Amino acid sequence: MAIAFVDDAMKRTDFNYELPQELIAQYPLAERTASRLLCANGATGQLDHRQFFDLVGLLAPGDLLVFNNTRVIPARMWGQKASGGKIEVLVERVLSERECLAQVRASKSPKPGIVLQLRQNPESTLIDAHLTVIDREGEFFRLRSDSDETLLKLMERIGHMPLPPYMERADEAMDQERYQTVYAQREGAVAAPTAGLHFDADLMEQCLEVGVDIGFVTLHVGAGTFQPVRVDNIEEHPMHAEYLEVDEELCAQVTACRERGGRVIAVGTTAVRSLETAAGSGELQPFEGESDIFIFPGYSFRVVDAMITNFHLPESTLIMLVSAFSGREFILEAYAEAVSHQYRFFSYGDAMFLMPESPR
Repeated sequence: MAIAFVDDAMKRTDFNYELPQELIAQYPLAERTASRLLCANGATGQLDHRQFFDLVGLLAPGDLLVFNNTRVIPARMWGQKASGGKIEVLVERVLSERECLAQVRASKSPKPGIVLQLRQNPESTLIDAHLTVIDREGEFFRLRSDSDETLLKLMERIGHMPLPPYMERADEAMDQERYQTVYAQREGAVAAPTAGLHFDADLMEQCLEVGVDIGFVTLHVGAGTFQPVRVDNIEEHPMHAEYLEVDEELCAQVTACRERGGRVIAVGTTAVRSLETAAGSGELQPFEGESDIFIFPGYSFRVVDAMITNFHLPESTLIMLVSAFSGREFILEAYAEAVSHQYRFFSYGDAMFLMPESPR
């Protein structure tokens, strides 16, 4: 596990804050760029309130925006065991055309050989597909489809968008489009890279018109992104692993950005984790594989000069990451400011433009 150690162990509760339930956004705004944008400068301590469509004014010719082009799959399915016990399946990762790792919620854990009967919705009585339990791997089950269609086709037919647990509603038709970035290409995520949800095609074109470069990484966000930190000493937290790719083209774009004096601006914590993983040797290089990098205060950033991000859950690994970037006390101050100004929080909520506590 790649982590950053600090002299005095930080506690989970060092990253707590009070959030009224009503500020958790349950639905997106009508327009993607209509969200608010809290600009937070970790070096000066300055906080500015803006709108997301003002973003272009914060960028400079020569900057590089790095997006995560993963695409969310309809990974949530319902059904029953042959015995009649109800189940819920949440695919964590597609392993091949017919096999996947998944969480299976049931009154009793299914054993190898058990067939899961899937339905298009929880209320339906019609069985639409079957998955067989092959084995158990830690908290996940390896499942196999024996039908002629691929798993991705099966999920497209009967699956539902895997909205986060803090959205206390069932997914709706509009989530198929809105819980997806406009530039999503690579299927495999079970949670959206939410900072990118604020961009539409027009805003991305405006960025290009002012001389900002655009590049892409791929990190397939797993359900582990919502797993809470349960240990008091954050250094003991077992970080979940996710698959990512940083290719030669993106590395060349970062090099060119450096040479012209621009900033590397990561759109979302998944882009941050991708870039910092690929620079684990000290120099940014192409990378393909698993990463369980855990970034918390004490970490020295190698690539990222600024980031765009949504607001994160209290005591989560993601609020620890942004605290490492802009300073823990300042981040908590910024969050308190956002709460007092009634910002909307989490996946369908508002955004932040973060500048570091100290230059890279």
